[in-house]
Amino acid sequence: MRAITISEPGGPEALVWTEVPDPEPGPGEVIVEVRASGVNRADLLQRQGHYPPPPGAPAYPGLECSGVIRAIGPEVTGWQVGQEVCALLAGGGYAERVAVPAGQLLPVPAGVDLVEAAALPEVACTVWSNVVALGRLAKGETLLLHGGGSGIGTFAIQLGVALGATVVVTARAAKHDRLRELGAAHTIDYREQDFVEEVRRVTDGRGADLILDIVGAAYLPRNVAALATGGRLVVIGLQGGRKGELDLGALLAKRASVAATSLRSRPLAEKAEIVRGVREQVWPLVESGAIRPIVDRLVRMADAEDAHRLVETSDHLGKVLLVR
Repeated sequence: MRAITISEPGGPEALVWTEVPDPEPGPGEVIVEVRASGVNRADLLQRQGHYPPPPGAPAYPGLECSGVIRAIGPEVTGWQVGQEVCALLAGGGYAERVAVPAGQLLPVPAGVDLVEAAALPEVACTVWSNVVALGRLAKGETLLLHGGGSGIGTFAIQLGVALGATVVVTARAAKHDRLRELGAAHTIDYREQDFVEEVRRVTDGRGADLILDIVGAAYLPRNVAALATGGRLVVIGLQGGRKGELDLGALLAKRASVAATSLRSRPLAEKAEIVRGVREQVWPLVESGAIRPIVDRLVRMADAEDAHRLVETSDHLGKVLLVR
């Protein structure tokens, strides 16, 4: 088969479409013929040499895909050859075929195109596990999302609204109209506005009950300042650095909490549990139309370097997909 390999850590030109060995299904795995694969910022980090795949994962980038099951390994039940699926991956999505643990498979939701389904697994699992399972977002609460125009952000807006929360987002001003169409009640231009002041203003001084943060260190003190009493800060990205100063006194005064999580390196059993939660709680919202995949554009998989250049600019809204 062919796959996108990384010739050496570096820029987008390091991505090379080349022949590689075909995958074989191990126990508990299926082989998916890939129709489309989502581009995530983790893929950019892997290309740069900063985020190697976990042990046993394919060396090729790609943390989610959609396609058709072409082979089933031992100990797999409940799936059939020829079935259309999408999948959460530890790697290998930038390829014509990929081996997937059966616990990380999802059926393509009714009403969603097979290609567009590739935009769902990574964001759905990330958002559900952090906003619902860990963050315990409840009806009537305020959810602050950083990076509202990203794949994570556009999905989290819709899920937050579906759960009855008031959603506030930070994003470039050019994206605000579209984010309000998705359900964001308030949009903040992080380049021109102080998000702490804006969150306090729109919540009558109370602050955000839950903050989902992709920035990390650069936002840590301000995120704590923006939390409501009993608020929860969940950090899922480090675009603004790894190390920041945490005011424990402010955290204590608010009886607030800070958590940080990643998805890729979790054990198979934990990923399977998250996938089950998504299938039970999120897929019905997708099939009802309350949540839909937001796709900025499609790029040929062989031209993955073009997709990486686009994602690096952050000019896109929602997901960029590679298609075969």
